[in-house]
Amino acid sequence: MSAKKRALGKGLGALLNDPATEASPSYDIEKDLHAVGTVAEVPLKLIDSNPFQPRTDFDEESLHELASSIKEQGVIQPITIRKMDDGKFQLISGERRVKASQLAGIDTVPAYIRAANDQEMREMAIVENIQRENLNPIEIAMGYQQLIDDCKLTQELLSERLGKSRSSITNQLRLLKLPADIQIGLRQELISSGHARALLAIENVQTQLEIYQDIIAQELSVRDVEEIVKNLREMAEEKEEEKPDNDKPSKKDNTRFKELQKSLSSFYGSKVQIKTRKGGKGSIVINFSSDEDLERILNLVQQND
Repeated sequence: MSAKKRALGKGLGALLNDPATEASPSYDIEKDLHAVGTVAEVPLKLIDSNPFQPRTDFDEESLHELASSIKEQGVIQPITIRKMDDGKFQLISGERRVKASQLAGIDTVPAYIRAANDQEMREMAIVENIQRENLNPIEIAMGYQQLIDDCKLTQELLSERLGKSRSSITNQLRLLKLPADIQIGLRQELISSGHARALLAIENVQTQLEIYQDIIAQELSVRDVEEIVKNLREMAEEKEEEKPDNDKPSKKDNTRFKELQKSLSSFYGSKVQIKTRKGGKGSIVINFSSDEDLERILNLVQQND
């Protein structure tokens, strides 16, 4: 596999899954209508954006830096496009390079031309997007969820596609369960993923938000938050232990049941047990040692019916 293909990332490279091709120096739309499978210089005016591109925000400063680099060295890594029936193209991956090339004022970009259906377009666009290095944790989690929803992938299949452990993907997806304010904080790097994972251990949303505000105001470390969560859990367990159980027999009831058991055992000449359940319900168990003993007890029950 060529160095260019490896740069696309394991997941995207596996999706493209086409043999390496020779680059042609230019692309003539009139003469070369079937150039699928080649790398060619394609006019930017013939390339439409990817309708399935999940990425909507592009850092302007970073784009201008890339544009300056493209002016000096050109586009080093080809973008990937698919050929449309009208002779134009749709972008599969490389939107940032296209935008920077437009800023640089160049007319053509090197592009790998391939055939792809809408589903493949969607999947490749999402995979390429989440393999970027500067994504925040929420963007990554949303990319994972979009692949699961749009491409009908399980977490297991997703881990295989991306070359990541299933536990890593599960932990990333859990971030989407956080309140919107905390997700925004993660996007804006006001808190770290470690802070967010610690907050996930708290069930009460209001408590999560209060601790989130404390993290920002007091510049709490991840260890600080983990200690707060631990203390909250211990306090909750203590309250649970102190809470009276209305379904549990009181000390007075236990004494009464013991007296009843003793009285009934004496009357039936056999061990009697009184078992209580929730809601004031229960059962009386009379033990017998033989068929004859059972008959004796039944006669006593019938006599007192």
